Amino acid sequence: MPIPIWDVRTGKTLRMLKRDKGSVRSVSFSPDGMTLATAGGDKTIRLWDVATGTTLRTLKGHKSSVYGISFSPDGQLLASGSKDMTVRLWDVAKGTTLRTLEGHTSTVYRVLFSPDGKTLASMDKDRTLRLWDVATGTNTRTLKAFEGHTSPANSVSFSPDGQLLASAGYEDKTVRLWDVATGKTLRTLKGHTEGITSVSFSPDGKTLASASLDNTVRLWDVATGNTIRTFKGHTGIITNVSFSPDGKTLASASIEDGIVFLWDVTASPEKE
Repeated sequence: MPIPIWDVRTGKTLRMLKRDKGSVRSVSFSPDGMTLATAGGDKTIRLWDVATGTTLRTLKGHKSSVYGISFSPDGQLLASGSKDMTVRLWDVAKGTTLRTLEGHTSTVYRVLFSPDGKTLASMDKDRTLRLWDVATGTNTRTLKAFEGHTSPANSVSFSPDGQLLASAGYEDKTVRLWDVATGKTLRTLKGHTEGITSVSFSPDGKTLASASLDNTVRLWDVATGNTIRTFKGHTGIITNVSFSPDGKTLASASIEDGIVFLWDVTASPEKE
């Protein structure tokens, strides 16, 4: 399956990366934007040179399809989650497995590093989230069924200071904010009328964005849990939201309407 690389300024395709076999289930850019990791059904992870489109190396070790990948903040490590119920930490420069994290009892489909790179979050199909100490591979905390979510969380996001974790509920249509240190739910954000597909903290950690099957994007006040505003415009399911580094712009993408919206977060809200 070919993988297109787009110029976000012009909307033009820069190049196509071609995998020989297997579907692509996850992609992740390195922090410096020079390397792209792709993972999929052939049990491998490929690292690509973004500038040339060539394969740098292929990471092998998982025994089944790879569903989630994520670079560490310094770009030296890559985490992967698989249908084989394991999480692997890879040395990006060498392409070797540093350690295999075991404990999940179903497919691991999301992995995410904390902003300081010291903690890794992994989620499985049975709605269990595990927090790992990256340096030792120790499972430091386990949240069973997210203590309230009634289905696997589609997305999680660490706050910039690493103290909070937001999770997106599919069936229960809520966003939950967790205290990473205690594993306790701090608040539940309600307002979406359909399942939630993506969550993202603003760079200052004061605002959380969420995307939903109800075709809307919501901004939430993290301190109070109140909705700040709702963005409407997509005509299909919104699959991802992400803030710009300065926090002034929010991007939302839909796999159905094929549109990426850029929202001015600083503009005064209009009456709905």
